[in-house]
Amino acid sequence: MNHHNLIAAVEQASQAWQDAFNRGDAAACAAQYVATATMDARPFGHYQGHAQIQGFWQQLIEQGFAEVAYQQVQLDVIDAKHAVLSANWTMNNASGQIQRELWQLQADGSAKLVEDEFSANA
Repeated sequence: MNHHNLIAAVEQASQAWQDAFNRGDAAACAAQYVATATMDARPFGHYQGHAQIQGFWQQLIEQGFAEVAYQQVQLDVIDAKHAVLSANWTMNNASGQIQRELWQLQADGSAKLVEDEFSANA
């Protein structure tokens, strides 16, 4: 698999996550992560695995957060199976930075999040 395919898979998966969040589907958000993924959401806390990650996104959705969009996206290929995405993000009532999303290419050609590190502006 060449880097073009990895980049395309990450871009598609990232957009799928954003689309899921924007339609209020926390389960589909969590499905973009590998089962053992970790998420460091500052200042909210640290989450691991689908259940905890889904719970975090569900709580935000229930609190009325929506309309997520990424700006100034940077995608850096690490190796044939890994890439790191960083960006600024905005929502209807919040904003912040994605410090590091580590995406991993899966056997089926899709990309999934292994590590997610982001912060919300105070």
